[in-house]
Order: sequence, then C-alpha cells, then structure tokens
Amino acid sequence: MFYRQSIHMLLALMGLCALFAAPVSAQSHSGTVTVSVDLSGHGNNVEAELWIPYPVSDQDQTITDVQISGDFARSAVYTDKVFSTPMLYSKWEKEAKSRKLSFSFKVERREVIRRDFPKQEAKWDTADYEQFLQETSLAPLDGEVKKLARSITAGKKTVLEKARAIYDWTCENTFRDPKTRGCGAGDVCTLLEKPGGKCADIHSVFVALARAAGVPSREVFGLRLGKKDVEDITTWQHCWAEFYLPGYGWVPVDAADVRKAMLTENLNPGDAKTKQYRAYFWGGIDPYRVKLSTGRDLVLNPAQPGGALNYFMYPFARVGDRILDWLEPKNFTYDITYSAR
Repeated sequence: MFYRQSIHMLLALMGLCALFAAPVSAQSHSGTVTVSVDLSGHGNNVEAELWIPYPVSDQDQTITDVQISGDFARSAVYTDKVFSTPMLYSKWEKEAKSRKLSFSFKVERREVIRRDFPKQEAKWDTADYEQFLQETSLAPLDGEVKKLARSITAGKKTVLEKARAIYDWTCENTFRDPKTRGCGAGDVCTLLEKPGGKCADIHSVFVALARAAGVPSREVFGLRLGKKDVEDITTWQHCWAEFYLPGYGWVPVDAADVRKAMLTENLNPGDAKTKQYRAYFWGGIDPYRVKLSTGRDLVLNPAQPGGALNYFMYPFARVGDRILDWLEPKNFTYDITYSAR
C-alpha cells in the first residue's frame, strides 16, 4: 500500500497525520472480469443449473460490455424477490454432453468517500428501513447481541454516533483468521465467542450489532479487482458493510480491511498506520473492487434446492441432485480472471 508522502509530511508537522492520513487510492479503476465455468465433468444424463452474481451499474460503478456465451439450453438474467439481487441463470438439459459458460463484463469502479455528514440528523421512520433492521438466520438481534450493542452504544444518541461506536468496537475486538474457509459463514453468535474470521464474518458482526442498536445496515458482497495487466482473481471475493444515515445515504465501512492490514503489516492497535487505515475505511473504500450483491438468506430465481442461500458471492450450481461446493473452484469447476483491458 502506498501513501501520499508529501501530504503526510505536511500533516505530521501540523500534528494531524494520524487523523487525516489515508491509503493512496486511484479515484477510479477499470478492467474486464471474466467468469468461466465448465460443469461437463459432473456426471451424465442429469440436468444442471447455474446461478452467477450479475453486477449492475450504480452511483459507484459502471458495468458495460456484458458478454455471455455457452452451450446451455437456456439462459436469462433474473432477480430475487426480496433484495432484487440480479443473477445470471443458465440451464443444461440431461442430454447435454458439454456444460460450459463464459460471462464477462467491463467495470469502472470509483473510490467512495462519504464523510461530509450533516451536522444535524434528519428525522426518520424505522418502518422505512425495516429490511435493514431485521435479524437473519445467522445473526439474531436479541440475547447477547442486543446486550453487547447496548453496551457499545451507551450514551450515543444519533445513528452516526452509534455506527461509529460499533465500527470502532469491531476494529478493536475482531481479528482476521487466515485459516477461515472462503470469506467466512458470518455466524454471529459463534463469532462473539471467538471473534476471528474473514470479511463476511467481521462485517456480519458489524451489521448485527448495528441493527440491534437501531442502525439500518447491510453487508455488500463483491470481488476484488486486479492491479496488474492480467490476474487470476478466482478466490478474491470480498465483503464490506454499509449503514444508512437518514437524510444522507449509505455510508461504507470496511473493518475487515483494517484487520487484514494489521495482520499482513504486523500492526498494533495503537500504531499510526492502524489509525490511518481506520480513518480511511470509515466512510471510505478503494476502487479495486466490484459490488456483486446484497442480502442474506437469499432464495435465488429460479429457486435453488436446499433452502435459502447464506449470501450470494460465488457461482452456485446444481448438477442432478447434488449442489456443488462453490468454495472449491477447481472441483466446481470455475475460474475468474481480471484484465486491465
């Protein structure tokens, strides 16, 4: 990670470096992402279905040049009924001898900095944000979660004050466990006993505590983008979080990237660089990522077998009566590549 050295020197002289310093990030980043799937080796004379997260344009990213090809019998883009999360769906009939698909898109992603908060919080009705204040199957909002949320936000009156207190607590009390499989399951009750995991774990804790404290919030599931001309990003899935500030909008936070930097750079909580990361990822995220989906406990469209999906960040496939392990891309089989072109 590179830093704005000249700016840091000036701020250090002013005694403000730890407060305002931030990781250097381009204002935007672009490239082409290609998802290649081959389900041909998973048995014969059975139907196969495939669902892939389908990114769309919003205020932070622009998706263009979408290309879909393959030998599927049919394919379409749908959304789920609750979160309106887009997905590419494809199906192969049982007679198919080959099951291949290629899905590519170009993304231009912008750095997000949202910290120009209003001095006075707007009036709001919790009913308008009910979806972002509900518990999920792995994140209850009562019991120990509620008790901890109340403790963290004691004396905090506004949504912004509560969100900041929970962000700070998450940065200070969770840790990155590189042994965690994938991005983690986000089982909040288990995580409160042992708060180590990866990005989905850490932000599931943030979201659960925020919702228990009355702060509308959600996880955002995405994929990191490469920085070289061509890179294999098959296992680069990443989750961050957002909370909703009434009268202002969605504010991103990424406590998981704070903890990742602390681990990889061997930083302590009180180190100046740790403070820099915490300052940057409060209301800021870099452009080296693409948003794929939101929502927990998803029912895909068409509905997948086996009940609700914890979150939708990986390809999901059914071959016959078997659901493939999306955390084993070599056996699934799929790969995801990034190209700067």
